Amino acid sequence: MFRWRHRLVGVAVATAALTLIEPSAALAEPGVPLPPNQLITDTGKGKVAEADRDFAVKVRLAGLWEIPAGEMAQERSNNPKIKKIGQDIASQHVVLDEMVRNAATKLKIDLPDEPNEDQQGWLDEMANAEGEEFDQIYIDRLRAAHGKIFPAIATIRTSTRNDTIRKLAQRANQFVMTHLTLLESSTLVDFAALPTAPPPTTAAPAGGSAAGAGGAVLSSADQNDPASSLSLPVVGVIAVAIAGIALFLSRRLWSDPHRRRRRRYRSYY
Repeated sequence: MFRWRHRLVGVAVATAALTLIEPSAALAEPGVPLPPNQLITDTGKGKVAEADRDFAVKVRLAGLWEIPAGEMAQERSNNPKIKKIGQDIASQHVVLDEMVRNAATKLKIDLPDEPNEDQQGWLDEMANAEGEEFDQIYIDRLRAAHGKIFPAIATIRTSTRNDTIRKLAQRANQFVMTHLTLLESSTLVDFAALPTAPPPTTAAPAGGSAAGAGGAVLSSADQNDPASSLSLPVVGVIAVAIAGIALFLSRRLWSDPHRRRRRRYRSYY
């Protein structure tokens, strides 16, 4: 019991210390988590690819329609939860929009000032709905949009050579993750209707390499070799069994009184 009290006190002290060191760690959702500071620079250094420019445009476009969509959620929904989700997402997009505009100024990237045709159509659809109908449209459209931008963010985050775009992608990823969670907390997302991910590719790469996507592929000669079918766990069990038998036999031999007597007699000569 004393040991468990010791552990609980330790957890409480660690939690209090974390709160003092990083106050944002104690904040409840829907706050967007902050990345560790000073680990990603924001100097504008590095080549800016066309994909980087397109990514900045997409982030800007997201704010241009999701901010007014969130404002409509506060006006046209009768559900307090939807109103709060709309308020949180809109206010967070204001922050993200400022970030992308600062990045674009630094990197001389032209950004749009109006939503694109599809986004304007979604806004018009919301403007013509109220109550529960509005709630479903709002959640469906924003959840679908976030689902599409999510993999695009990952691609830029892992491929860009520009540190400003890299930092923008990391922050955008954290915003999108938060927004997905908020939208799904509405309980209005029909997960069964979401598009399924494409199946993993298993074909060997060009050039006749024997390595597949999941690791090395055995050749036909290896597959016919009985030894190749032994897995590492089986080999490990066999090795442990052999070691146990050897230890047992050695202990039996050393504990044999006749063998000890013979050793004692030899010591006298």
